[in-house]
Amino acid sequence: MPEAARFPGPPRPPARDYAEVTEVRARRPQAVAEAARRRRRRPLLGPDGRLMIIAADHPARGALGVRDRPMAMGSRRELLDRLRAALARPGVDGFLGTPDLVEDLLLLGALEGKVVLGSMNRGGLQGAAFELDDRFTGYDAPSLAAAGLEGGKLLARIALDDAGSLATLTAAADAVSALAERGLMAMVEPFWSRREGSRVRNDLDPDSVIRSVAVAQGLGRTSAHTWLKLPVVEEMERVMDATTLPTLLLGGDPTSSPEEVFASWRTALALPAVRGLVVGRTLLYPADDDVEAAVDTAVSLVRPAPATR
Repeated sequence: MPEAARFPGPPRPPARDYAEVTEVRARRPQAVAEAARRRRRRPLLGPDGRLMIIAADHPARGALGVRDRPMAMGSRRELLDRLRAALARPGVDGFLGTPDLVEDLLLLGALEGKVVLGSMNRGGLQGAAFELDDRFTGYDAPSLAAAGLEGGKLLARIALDDAGSLATLTAAADAVSALAERGLMAMVEPFWSRREGSRVRNDLDPDSVIRSVAVAQGLGRTSAHTWLKLPVVEEMERVMDATTLPTLLLGGDPTSSPEEVFASWRTALALPAVRGLVVGRTLLYPADDDVEAAVDTAVSLVRPAPATR
């Protein structure tokens, strides 16, 4: 089909507000594909080889809490306000999210010149009996390629006491292969997990993280396009000795003081295989509610200013 027929008329300006986003979605749903096609793209890595990614894919698993606020991410408009503020800060390279959030931000013009990664398996709803059978309910490799995104992220929680992990690992391996066939990044986020009653716990001791890395980096028919997304734990030098894959650090649900969190990131970011951060709630909902300052601090850790004499 000719391009003019697929996308009639001149490019439309970004939506001015959230009411217009809803209006466009109601009357011109094809505008989402238009915005994706016309998005100004950039290489995955810049000259310094580092990445600072803002993430927001927890809501699609029903995980809306931040610290002691169980519904902190319940307002879509507030979340979008915080995302737009974070993405506009200098040094922020891109965004990781589910299709709904990627598309809202595309319509708002907030993803121009950014790396955009799509979240793939969100079916393991927080607290569900089937949480560890983490089905792929978001992007798949063909839709990521069609939308012109730079890659996909998949969660791989490995629980030896839950058969659902086998289905998750099988689907994850297929996704890694399908992304690699299209030359797209496969960002794998592994955890060694277990059930405690109705809750899933991720074991964050160094040995458990190393075991999760060993399994994750073997998924798929090739690891040529695989990156890891790992938590910051004790003995990170030993953890990173378990892989040669490029790795981004995740922020997680903030429980320590900002100073402790940033200090742990600074130390881990100095390791050779660590190429940057993928952080959501810690930066989007900081304790002092200053999103811009939190993001600027994280950027300064990923890209520290050169020492002056």
